[in-house]
Amino acid sequence: MSAVLSKEWLKAAYLDLENIRYIVHVPHLSAIVAFHAQQSTEKSLKALLTYRNVDIPKIHALNRLFDLCQNDLSSPDDDIVNLLDSLYIESRYPGDMGLLPYGKPTLEDAQKFYDFAEKLFMDVCALSNTPIDEIKSSN
Repeated sequence: MSAVLSKEWLKAAYLDLENIRYIVHVPHLSAIVAFHAQQSTEKSLKALLTYRNVDIPKIHALNRLFDLCQNDLSSPDDDIVNLLDSLYIESRYPGDMGLLPYGKPTLEDAQKFYDFAEKLFMDVCALSNTPIDEIKSSN
């Protein structure tokens, strides 16, 4: 059962990555890229926890989820994780939606967020023995 549920989390993570692929080069959507990168990262981590039969806490904080996965994953880029977490929270509120301390994420930021989320997704697929092609073809 855990492998089946893990695969469902990975399918959901992949859909976020698919959304990013369409918009990663659109300047006014860089904050939306960050949102989907955070979501994909969160879902990939929850897929790994599910695969390892660890109860998934009802949290969205990537740092805490990475801590729970530390036996399987190398230390993440804390700067990216912290930025994704802050943008995720800020994107929930109008006004300063999706702003970093220096303003809106740049296209370079958006690409880094996407690359980070995609690499984690691929790493989790490998750790959970889930062929990526199987995830792609099931969506």
